Formats: sequence, structure tokens, C-alpha cells
Amino acid sequence: MTRFLLLTTLLVVSVVSVRANNAVAREQETLPQLTGGVAPATFSEMWGDFDPRAEPLETETLHQWEEDGVRLRVVRFRIGVFKGQTARLAAIVGVPMSAIDSGEKIPGLVQIHGGGQFADHRACLMNAKRGYATVSIAWAGRISAPQYRVSESEVELFWDQKTDDPGYRLTTDWGAVDGYHAPCRNPANNFPSAKPAAWTIDDIESPRNSPWFLCAIAARRALTFLEQQPEVDADRLGVYGHSMGGKLTVLTSVDDRVKAAAPSCGGISDRDNESELFRKTIGDDVSLKQITCPIIFLSPSNDFHGRIGDLPRAAGEIQSDDWRVTCSPHRSHQDSAEYEVASLLWFDQYLKGSFEFPETPVTDVRFSGKDAVPTITVAVDTKRDPLSVDVFYTQHGKDVETSSDRDNTVNRFWRYAKATRLNGAWTAKLPVGTVDKPLWVYANVTYALDQPVSGAGYYYGIYNADTFNVSSLLDKVSPKELKTAGAKPTLRPESMIESFDEDWQKEWFSNKPETWPRMTHKLYDDQFKAPSDDARLAIEVRCDEPNQLVVMIDGHAVVVDLAATNPQQPDQWQQVMLSPADFRNYDGESLSNWTGIRELKLSDAERLQPAKRGSGQSRIVGRNWRGNEPEFRNLRWVD
Repeated sequence: MTRFLLLTTLLVVSVVSVRANNAVAREQETLPQLTGGVAPATFSEMWGDFDPRAEPLETETLHQWEEDGVRLRVVRFRIGVFKGQTARLAAIVGVPMSAIDSGEKIPGLVQIHGGGQFADHRACLMNAKRGYATVSIAWAGRISAPQYRVSESEVELFWDQKTDDPGYRLTTDWGAVDGYHAPCRNPANNFPSAKPAAWTIDDIESPRNSPWFLCAIAARRALTFLEQQPEVDADRLGVYGHSMGGKLTVLTSVDDRVKAAAPSCGGISDRDNESELFRKTIGDDVSLKQITCPIIFLSPSNDFHGRIGDLPRAAGEIQSDDWRVTCSPHRSHQDSAEYEVASLLWFDQYLKGSFEFPETPVTDVRFSGKDAVPTITVAVDTKRDPLSVDVFYTQHGKDVETSSDRDNTVNRFWRYAKATRLNGAWTAKLPVGTVDKPLWVYANVTYALDQPVSGAGYYYGIYNADTFNVSSLLDKVSPKELKTAGAKPTLRPESMIESFDEDWQKEWFSNKPETWPRMTHKLYDDQFKAPSDDARLAIEVRCDEPNQLVVMIDGHAVVVDLAATNPQQPDQWQQVMLSPADFRNYDGESLSNWTGIRELKLSDAERLQPAKRGSGQSRIVGRNWRGNEPEFRNLRWVD
């Protein structure tokens, strides 16, 4: 049962405001003034002799409760003094009561949320159940905890010091600078910028002006907070975060107190900022080259923020031999349990010594047969028996991929190549459709866990994993290498998109794999493009109760009424034939043609959104599925 304790200190400290902050006697600045008016131009100059332990924390508890054997608190502590004002970081901290009662020293984790997200008590709660103390930092000001929620509107109440409003809550106070996000306190503030403004530390272009740097300072102060907790072993600290939190994980892991790190969907691809000064100081490669701790990268294959094409470079840049990667196919910025669990397992290995990760699969790509078909060989760590070895490859990669390639990155199609075991290794053929585009390929190895593991995922949903995945690094074969080897294109355009035979789901995906709806990027690939704009998209379906099938392409949906299959005619299939005009978006606009379509989804219900978020109420089409899951066959083009 959850017990809440609303502290009287909340009423006392609520009088401490941003305005009051201005009245505090000027303390020594956390960061020194620029020398000679010259901005830091390197990593070492940027951080200088910054000591994250130097200043007092001045911790205040805003809210406290116990839940499922875990003591949880909402706290604030001092980040530093910038431009004469003290900045304070709000956070949620969770510690298992067993450690508090026994005096046992346990490992500690800093959890860093992503853009638009919250510090969330579920991360602290679930980690505590596995024996970790956790501080989930609210660098953007938002907090999600029972009876203490700070959303965007409450952050604005705090900015405006509307202390009489029932929704007012103390939260992160950046003082004279701006480390907030979604929204920033100053609308013109920009994380990927080092330019000066009224709210920045320096009055010339400087990496210390970037909110990335401010938030990295905050995260390093969170390490100081953790190591000072009586239940925490200061020699066993880890850090992890998702998206913007992934980049902040990399920025924070330069701190030698970090003994294990797990960035997801971030921290590897920020390399193409237009500012040379930003690139040489805040760029991901700069911090990666300083990391010496064990690190695992969680990078879905189609993620736009931590691009899989940058993983080989990132693994080569870190100064640690202890690294792994795990890359779910087809997804962008989302994952399922067998991938999300990697973070906890990584910390179990390096902070608790209770797990041993299999080694990274070793791959080799060669050419075989008269058509010089690319063939991959995968050597797998078999100390733990693998459940499966799956190979995925694409020709939608680019030699030089940047943030401007987002549309291609999130929609590229990864083919599944079935691997067979031979002489202790797994091999798979990789037929190509062209030799004028690069070939990218990697392998996923799935293992069973000795017992299920539960945790809070990227967006704090509770997952339960009984398997986990280890990926190989991405292999890249250039068009020049394909041509030099004599490789010949053997894939040809075809009308059959999906037969739904064995292993068909390897080329489809879902962010909720426990349910039947699935998506695919097959239609983005040249092999499966519509033969003409007059072609119709056809599929055969059967179900045991009357239902509605939603077929969706790039935000345009069509709802198909399905009749129940007659039990006396089990071979009866319902034929569905669709043209572009059948697919309509939120505004009722139809697809004009099949050109440029990217993602196809089959589901029972979808939520259509207006083109501009917030400009109207979303609308649901379809309805909850009844009966057993549908069966499909023969998804194809009919010309």
C-alpha cells in the first residue's frame, strides 16, 4: 500500500522563489570568467577545473512517500551559481527500504529523461526493486510522481511565481540561465547553439552557452548527490538516459565516477552542427573520446537521433574495451522489452557483478557464387545458448548521413536474411537490388534470461523481459566494393509484397509486440513499390468474428468491414482491394498516388492526428478487435 507524507517543509520552502534568488548575496560563480575574452575551444578548456563536488548540495525534500518497500522523495539540490543566481535541480530519488534498514551499501544510478519527458518515480521504483538507488533528474522541470506532478503548465506557474495557484509546485530553478526544454523559458533558446544571449553564461559564442553543457553540469551534480547518500556505494555509480537523455548520458559519462553507462537513442550522432566551435566541444565524438567506463549503446535501426550508421565510429572513439550494442530492427526511438532490458543487465554486470553479457557477435562479409552474392558469417558467443541469430540488411543507408536525412533514416527497410549454422558459425546470403547503393548489414543474437527481469522502459512503461539481445556492429559495404567483387543485382521488382509465411514478422514491427497490429517499411523499397498509380493494394483476410480492419499508409487510413469466416467454409478469405483515394487523413484528404509512400500498418484501430499537433482533437478510426487475431495472406499489387 502506498503511504504519502506531504511535508510541512513544502509550505516553508515555497516562499523561496526565483525572485528571492536575486536577493541572495552574490556567491562565487561556479564557472570562471573567460580568460582574455576567449571562449573555450576544446573539451579540456570547456570543463576546465570544474569540480562537481566543490559546492554544497543544500538538499531540500519537497515530498516523500513509501511504495512497495521503496522510500521515494522529490528533492531539490544546488547545481551551481551562474550570473549571480543559484540554480537548483529537482529530482526524484528512490532507495529500497531494505538498504535503509540494513545499512547495506548499494549501487546508484542517475536516470536522465529525454526531450518533452519527465523525471518519473517509476524508474526509481523499479530500479529499487532490483537493488539500486536511483535519482531521476528533472533537468527540464517536469516531474511525475504521486501527488507531486509538474507538467508544462506547472513549470510555467513556477516561472511566473503564481504561488497562490493550487497547481503551483517547486521544481528545477535555472536562475539566470536557461536549461529548460519543451518549452525553454526563453523561446529563442536553442540546445544546439553556442551563441550568446541575455540568458547565457558568456557574451560571445561559447560552448558554455549551450543548454547541453548546463544540463551536463546538473547531471554531474546528481552524481555528487548520489554518492553522498548513506545507502549508496560511491564506487558503483551508473548513468543512463533516452534521446536527449542519451546525449546527456554521454556528456556525463566523462566523469570518472561513472562506472557503467547506457545511452539509448542519443549520444552518437550529434556531429554535423553548423558551428565549428560547437562541434569541437559539444559534439558527441568529443565526449565519446573521453569515456573510459563500460558502455552499452541502445540504438534502434531507424532511430533519427542516435543513427545506427554512427555506431561503428562511436565504438571506435570510446576509450573502453568493454562495450556492447543492441539494435532492434525497423524501430525509431522506441524499443521492446528484450532490447530495453539491456540497460539493467549492463548495470547488473558492472555495478553488481550478478550478470555476464555475451561477447559482441563477430561478422565477416564476403561474396559467393557466380553472381558474387554478398554473404555474412556471424560468430556467436555460445557460452550461453543462443535462441536465434537474425540478420538484417538494407540498401537505404548513405555514405554520409546527417540529421537532414531523417525521412530516409526512419523509413528505411531492413530485409531479413535467414541464417543457417555451419561449422560453428551462422551464415546468410544478402541478395541486392543494385550495386549503386551501399549495403548495410548487422546481426542480432537473442538469448534467454535465467529469470524474467522487469523495469521501467524509455518512456517509463513497465516491461517484463524473458529474453535479451546482443547485436553486432554494423558492417558497411560500399558501391565500389560491391562492383569490385563483381556482385550482380538479383532482386527484381515484384507484385507480391508479403505472403505471411514463416518468419514474415521479421520484416514487420510493433511498439506493442504483445498485440497483433504490425507495421512495415517494405513499400519504401524499390522491390515492392507500386507498378503504377492505377495499381490497387490487395490483401486477403479472415477472422472468426465481425470486425474492422484499419489499413494505414503514412497517416492516411481506410477502415474495412470484415465478416466472420463461416466455420463450414474454413478456406473462405475476404478479398480487400484498395486504391489511393480510399486512404484519407485527419482532414479527409486522400492519397493522390502511391509515389513516395513509406510505412504500411495493419491494425484494429488508429488515432488520426491533425497535420499541426494541437490544432484539433485527434480522432480514432476502427474499434477494438473481437475474437482471435486475424489471419492474412497475399498482400500484393494488382495492376
